[in-house]
Amino acid sequence: MDRYSFLRELADSWGLLALTLVFLGVILWTLRPGAAALHRDAAQVPLRHDRLPADDPTKER
Repeated sequence: MDRYSFLRELADSWGLLALTLVFLGVILWTLRPGAAALHRDAAQVPLRHDRLPADDPTKER
């Protein structure tokens, strides 16, 4: 077996397994119990300070 075929088989089998495990790890990390407050805070970022007028004199320019 030449080197290319060996590396191709390795990437097809173990590479797929490794990428699948990384994908599942990211999903589980996102859905962990302590992350709800962080996600809620990140979801509110676009809505912060939306009540200030556009020409607020107290804002530094």
